[in-house]
Amino acid sequence: MEWTLEVVVVPVSDVDRAKAFYADQVGFKVDVDSQVAPGIRIVQLTPPGSRCSITLAEGLPGSPGQSGMAPGSLRGLQLCVTDIAAARAELVARGVEVSAVQHPGPAGWTEGPGEGEWNAFMFFQDPDGNGWTVQEAPAPLAQR
Repeated sequence: MEWTLEVVVVPVSDVDRAKAFYADQVGFKVDVDSQVAPGIRIVQLTPPGSRCSITLAEGLPGSPGQSGMAPGSLRGLQLCVTDIAAARAELVARGVEVSAVQHPGPAGWTEGPGEGEWNAFMFFQDPDGNGWTVQEAPAPLAQR
């Protein structure tokens, strides 16, 4: 049996503001924006090339303000790209405040890509403070 992670709920205080950030600035594709019932809205967005989406919601049990996570409390979401310099340039051009590329090493975190694969990272937050990590990952062997 396969188990796939398909959707992560991101707690936000303003669905319209968050939708604009993720779609217009980060470049996620808007898959769904639906008012499913009075007071219940679901917005689903997917990063380019990903099978896993994020959901921004209003009025669902467990959504922000209804015993769910507080807006801005989500940390550790991670995206992978094959060219971190190009990804950073794209985010900066779209107005996203993103850290410099950095890597962990013997002296702690240092600016610039590290040696070897999987050792270049950058970080950003959405308007509510939900934290994202972007890691450079090697291209699949078929693409090398």
